[in-house]
Amino acid sequence: MTDPSLSDRLLRALPDWARELGFADAACASLALDADLRHLRDWLRAGHHGEMQYMAREPQMRARPEQLQPNTVSVISVRMDYLPEPLAQAQQQLARADHAYIARYALGRDYHKLIRKRLVKLAERMQALVGPFGFRVLSDSAPSLEKALARNARLGWIGKNTLLLNKQAGSLFFLGEIYTDLPLPPPDTAAPQNHCGSCSACLDICPTQAFVGPQQLDARRCIAYLTIEHRGAIPEELRPLMGNRIFGCDDCQLVCPWNRYAQVSPVADFTPRHQLDSADLLSLWAWDEATFLRNTEGMALRRSGWRGWLRNLAVALGNAPASPEIISALQARSAVADEMVREHVQWALQRQRAKAGEAAQ
Repeated sequence: MTDPSLSDRLLRALPDWARELGFADAACASLALDADLRHLRDWLRAGHHGEMQYMAREPQMRARPEQLQPNTVSVISVRMDYLPEPLAQAQQQLARADHAYIARYALGRDYHKLIRKRLVKLAERMQALVGPFGFRVLSDSAPSLEKALARNARLGWIGKNTLLLNKQAGSLFFLGEIYTDLPLPPPDTAAPQNHCGSCSACLDICPTQAFVGPQQLDARRCIAYLTIEHRGAIPEELRPLMGNRIFGCDDCQLVCPWNRYAQVSPVADFTPRHQLDSADLLSLWAWDEATFLRNTEGMALRRSGWRGWLRNLAVALGNAPASPEIISALQARSAVADEMVREHVQWALQRQRAKAGEAAQ
């Protein structure tokens, strides 16, 4: 495409086309990512990625789009709101210690395929205007510095909690990209100002104090990492701090002042399934593996795996208020075959019995 007026028409139309597909915004990103690559390498050197070895593989590829997808000269960045309910409802669920808190992004359909399918449709719409071009679509599905690209596309700034923040939408959205050989001009507007200011609410609220500084997250202490990425035993000193969070954690988002502007998503696929937005811990603990697999089909929630699901629930049950019903339910699974899960069940039983003893005094 050599006609500048045609590329201008495309970029002007892009946000409207994106919104027709359920995205909240779309724009072309600058590919200047050297500073972000240095930040990533420092993070990896500090070991803050924990067991996520995929993060350490070829980090330069994340900052060199043409290495990930040959002939890439432009990247379109998009965002899609995912909030399935008003934030007040999420805060109410988190405050109910005998109920399960699941990160709000994981309550509905898995976003990866959904976003990629819609990105393909967006690319095809672009091709209808400018003609054929090569492209690859991504949504947290390949090594990409997606937050940095979205910032470079002027979709927001990277906040102290390491998430992309937008003045009109907060941070409760997914990101996706179209890597393309179509030459498009980068934004001609100034990079978005960082509007975090002196606020440190997200850093202070973290239950496990996983932030070692602004924009510096030690994943090894992060509840999202511990409940999803981590496959082994959760460090015992962190378990009491996890509360009722059984899959992910939204605390640094729930407290962020900019998320008062977060919009409930218009995308029906993100509607909570199986009443998981309000489920109590004992109801979920009663699931067998077949029920878990059936009820999490097509959801990001399945990523923890069955044994991770039981491990996370056991920790939450140990943290719940003293309850004879919880003790009975834990005892019923105290002989579970998996040694790692069994160790967490025993820990939860000890916690529950200690609380019951204190209540009886």
